[in-house]
Amino acid sequence: MKVSMFITCISDAVYPRVGEAMARLLARYGIALDFPSIQTCCGQPAFNSGYWKEARASALTILEAFEESDFVIAPSGSCIGMIHHYPKLFEDDSVLLARAKRLQQKSYEFTQFLVQVLGVTDVGATFPHKVTYHPSCHGSRILGVKEEPMALMRNVKDMELIPLPFAEDCCGFGGTFAVKMSDISGAMVMEKTEHVLESEAEVLVGLDMACLMNIAGNLRYRNKPIRVMHLAELLVEGVKHA
Repeated sequence: MKVSMFITCISDAVYPRVGEAMARLLARYGIALDFPSIQTCCGQPAFNSGYWKEARASALTILEAFEESDFVIAPSGSCIGMIHHYPKLFEDDSVLLARAKRLQQKSYEFTQFLVQVLGVTDVGATFPHKVTYHPSCHGSRILGVKEEPMALMRNVKDMELIPLPFAEDCCGFGGTFAVKMSDISGAMVMEKTEHVLESEAEVLVGLDMACLMNIAGNLRYRNKPIRVMHLAELLVEGVKHA
């Protein structure tokens, strides 16, 4: 079984530790992740801005990079969600459309792969902290990733999982939205951090580093000492200290 890592831009350029955590955790289940070096951006910024020609160019590279993979795993529901839009990009080309659909069917967000494919809901982690969870929009709404992360977190020993008020509200990032409508984006992330603070959690966890980067930046701006981490990082740290 050839399982490949799709690292995504944010994790590759800013948070490489997330990819490392994902690789270490999956290695515990006999998965040695392949890493095609030609992989690039999924094309989402161009796609969302209406530049579909440029989005197709990125998508073609992704199709080539993972052509021979049995599974493609990413620590991001947003970027895997973009792969689900590839059939729309190639609807006028039957050959590329078929390739896009094959990639879509074998691509998984990290927790999806753990729970749905490997059947793992308890990694044996211990994490004695108060934790709250932000469900990113694309993962929960495009992919339907809702129960998988909760199942994994419920089995972390000594961890108190605290509900996040208005959890499904967007954090305000939205990629190019944060640039084009910065005032609205800033108001949204301020509201999100207020809810994080209201939870009185020590740690905020999520599945998309773009969203977590946005929330963490606002928390730092406000001098609020709340740790922000990807769920893969929490699970690996929890396994080390189990």
